[in-house]
Amino acid sequence: MEFKEVIRNRYSCKKYSDRPIEDEKLTAILEAGRLAPTAKNLQEQHIYVVRDPAALAKLDTVTPCRYGAPVMLAVAFDSTNVFTYPGGGRDSGTEDAAIVATHMILAAADEGVNSCWLNFFDPALAKEALGLPECEEILMLMDLGYAAEGAGPLPNHTKRKPLDQTVTYI
Repeated sequence: MEFKEVIRNRYSCKKYSDRPIEDEKLTAILEAGRLAPTAKNLQEQHIYVVRDPAALAKLDTVTPCRYGAPVMLAVAFDSTNVFTYPGGGRDSGTEDAAIVATHMILAAADEGVNSCWLNFFDPALAKEALGLPECEEILMLMDLGYAAEGAGPLPNHTKRKPLDQTVTYI
């Protein structure tokens, strides 16, 4: 698929079938995340592939937004291995994990796999549910799977502000 088609056609899926994701497609999605740029090439991301029913059930206790997806990714980063901006006010962990997650969402669409970026959860509870190391922080959870019959984008999916409301040339 052409890149413009990928970004135009992908949407946040809210209803999944139980069809499993083929290993080669999952690997391609994970590889896209591995290749994402990170500050100073620190590669502080850690992706947890959650597909065991018991582990998925644990995540279901921290978010109502799995929507039946057979796989969830927890995108985390090692908070002890980040680039700190000059001035010390912020670091690269969140932005690097977001870049990694975005690469994987777009790769999923390119592979014909649906996804949804989840931020409706308490990161501390998700971290505890998955038993992550103390130094790791979860940025987001991502549903992965194939859309169920009748699923599609929400009605507001194509509503976008015009460029002149979101871009300023200086």
